[in-house]
Amino acid sequence: MLKITATIAILFLFSFSVFSQKANLSGVLTDGSEKNPVYNSVVALLTPIDSILYKFTRSDKEGNFNLKNVKAGNYILMTAHSQYADYVDAIIVNENEKNLGTIALISKIKLLREVIIKTGSIRIKGDTTSYRAGDFKVDANANVEELLKKLPGIQVDKNGVIKAMGETVEKVLVDGEEFFGDDPGMAVKNLRADAVKEVQVFDKKSDQAEFTGIDDGNTKKTINLKLKEDKKKGYFGKIDAANGPLTNVDSRYNTNLMFSDFKGKRKLSAFLLNGNTGQDGLGWQDSEKFGGRENDISMSMDDDGNVNYEWTGGNNDDEPYVDTQNGFIKNTNAGLQYSNKWNDKQTLNLSPKYNKQIYSNNNSRVTQTQVGETQLNENTSTISNVNRSNFKLNATYDVKLDSINSIKFTAKTNFYNTDSDEFINGQTTGDNGLLKNKQEKTFTTKSDKESLFASILYKHKFAKARRTFSVNSSWNILSTNANNFLKSSNESYNGGVFSSRDDVDQNKIGEKTNQNLTVNVAYTEPIGKKFALQFAHQIAYNSGESNYLTYDYSDVTGKYDLVVNSLSNQFKQTITTNKPNIKLSYNAKKINYSFGSGFGFTSFDLQDQTLNKEYKRSYTNFFPAANFSYKYKSNSNLRFNYQGATKQPTIDQLQPLRNNQDFFNQIIGNPDLKQSFTNSINISNNSYSILTETQFYQSISFRTTTNLISYNKDIDPESAKTITKPINTNGNFSGNFYFGYGFKIKKIDLNVNLNPSINYNKSVLSINNKTNNSNTLNSGFSVYLYKSKEKKYEFSLSNSFSNNRNSTSLNDEIKSFNTNNLGLDIGVYFREKWKLSTDYNLYSRQKTVDFQTNLTNQLWNARLQRTFKNDEFTAYIMVRDILNQNIGINRYVHENVIGEERNDRLKRYAMIGFTWNFKNKGERAKK
Repeated sequence: MLKITATIAILFLFSFSVFSQKANLSGVLTDGSEKNPVYNSVVALLTPIDSILYKFTRSDKEGNFNLKNVKAGNYILMTAHSQYADYVDAIIVNENEKNLGTIALISKIKLLREVIIKTGSIRIKGDTTSYRAGDFKVDANANVEELLKKLPGIQVDKNGVIKAMGETVEKVLVDGEEFFGDDPGMAVKNLRADAVKEVQVFDKKSDQAEFTGIDDGNTKKTINLKLKEDKKKGYFGKIDAANGPLTNVDSRYNTNLMFSDFKGKRKLSAFLLNGNTGQDGLGWQDSEKFGGRENDISMSMDDDGNVNYEWTGGNNDDEPYVDTQNGFIKNTNAGLQYSNKWNDKQTLNLSPKYNKQIYSNNNSRVTQTQVGETQLNENTSTISNVNRSNFKLNATYDVKLDSINSIKFTAKTNFYNTDSDEFINGQTTGDNGLLKNKQEKTFTTKSDKESLFASILYKHKFAKARRTFSVNSSWNILSTNANNFLKSSNESYNGGVFSSRDDVDQNKIGEKTNQNLTVNVAYTEPIGKKFALQFAHQIAYNSGESNYLTYDYSDVTGKYDLVVNSLSNQFKQTITTNKPNIKLSYNAKKINYSFGSGFGFTSFDLQDQTLNKEYKRSYTNFFPAANFSYKYKSNSNLRFNYQGATKQPTIDQLQPLRNNQDFFNQIIGNPDLKQSFTNSINISNNSYSILTETQFYQSISFRTTTNLISYNKDIDPESAKTITKPINTNGNFSGNFYFGYGFKIKKIDLNVNLNPSINYNKSVLSINNKTNNSNTLNSGFSVYLYKSKEKKYEFSLSNSFSNNRNSTSLNDEIKSFNTNNLGLDIGVYFREKWKLSTDYNLYSRQKTVDFQTNLTNQLWNARLQRTFKNDEFTAYIMVRDILNQNIGINRYVHENVIGEERNDRLKRYAMIGFTWNFKNKGERAKK
């Protein structure tokens, strides 16, 4: 404060008024809590462009201040007092007298020395970026998702995926607690925007890192919604029903019911969504957890009990891929969220959820695969029908036993059931157009998956500050039972002439179990005021068993009872890891860092019970890690993170089992696989200027992996038959750069965001046991403009351009194409109660050497609504895809493959709807 006062005084001595002033500026300063006058406070006017002092005075014993002869214009008003927080406000002075009235100051003790800022809607403290929700205007009764779309640096795409500063948001908390488990979409769709006081964005550390204060590098991009105090009591909700006005066509409908009842620290919420428009389907996270891409997804569970899928090159209990943006879907989602805290010692969080999907889609795919000097052209069409359901339950119970001991219990369950059928028709030709093979296939799936997770985290604080002890133990199990039927007719051709035919009629039964037990023990010891040491040890035990049997159909018995030995296998794996770790940390006001290393001793014990073979091997790994954070000025933070980590091959990749689901593209496991090791570096910077309302955020990352688990493809260019096998490769590298610059053009009150990005990936592919390099470069630039006036209009214009370049060492050809998306969103109010909103998107995809047509389509939606009774009721009519051009086309380049994929899409439809946004009468009366 002395520095601020001295600066103001010095600037005043060297400032001279050279203009004739005509206006007087006055007001009164009071204590915000006691309403007493504030005496002898500096009141200064600064010019907004360069923050140079223009005039200043001091308040008298009654708190009054008066600035005389102030020239008309824009200024920043600032107060400075040794006992009160600084107050900053943007004001406009006309040539007339101006009285600012009473300005309430808050004591520094109460505010913990934070500055009260009216002009700054964003604050950056450490690695947390906070947005003051009330400064970003949304419609009455809008949900949090609509609010997030208005925040600089945050994007919500059409699939509901939330990104903050270029990173995908994995968690959304409400007042620091989970809301509907680990689903980011549920909180932002079910909470009202006007209930939120502040939106915080940060990298959430693991529970153990938050407790010890020593960063372990395990973070998740997280949004925390801080609720207003008056919104933490009472109930509110929404009932929204819409239906198509025509009865002679396949009508569209949506029914959404949401209810929340908050009372202090007890929160109860429920939702029920039912519809056939695809608008309320699963987000991409749940979609990936539910089922994966055909033929190449493996299901696993992470340390938090979440079920994940990853590309493995094949899995024997494959499920069809459900993409809610394509095809036609009927879905029902229901969930309940209960959380409560008692005496600040016990916290319970419980969230059951249910989902059911009925899905159908027609997919056609054209791919061109380069094999040496030969090009293989594959044309495939797929008809999919899926009926699946899922029940999830997440529960946490956190208990503070006393002032130094606490324990946290976590339990998660996931139950999946899927029934589906696929009909596939495809053929492959050579670059001369001659037919090489043809296939017709029907594949039906009935599978059940079950995952269970439990963990206990015990934390103890010693009497000496920063001396801690913690134990974190977790156990999870994932089991799968699949009963699949495969019928296919497979024809081979030689020189375009039919040569042979193989018919397959098989029943495939798979049972797979994978469980993991992990124990982490950590002890921290302070060394002086700012340094601390952490000693930790992790023991992980992973065991898996996969039994897969294939039966041929018998014409004699009329049953599937002939075992196919070449397609059957029983396999067990045991992987044990011991990892001691030591880390040094430093914590200061501006600089925080930690570095250290662990040593991993891993042993593999693999047993092929069918062939009576055993594979044993051991590894010793070095796990370095380093984290650095520097708050180089107010609202600015620079972070550096380095992490070294291993990844074990999955049981599907290890099991030497041949998957013949696609006769001409078969997959076999490899028990000789090694674990991979990845080095990751990330540097990020985030800075916000309060006075100019500009924000910078940059992120650059590098990743290189040794012994990456990739795949060798043995491709016969004559028959176009491919055998894929997982292998280890070296020389894989990726780099990413993301930049964001947000600012406001104050003269026209226009918000601008600019976002260039570059992504580069070098991957090593192996074809016919010869390694080749694939280089992919994706560069893009997006711009977003937004302007609004409350109850008058809102306007946004965006454009996103992307260039994709791919080359391989197989040939010198560079495959490059551009895509562009121009978006316009307009909302206009009439007499405050009527609103017409429309959004328009123009999608452009450049033609290529392989695809000689430009793809351009337009999506135009519109909605007219009328609100009643203080915005409590809303009637609306909406039309989607007015131009009837919604097409599901995707072009892609990957390694030695370029392809185009087309899917069914829900085209033009209209609905008439009614919404009731309700809340308890006490709240309404207060308003």
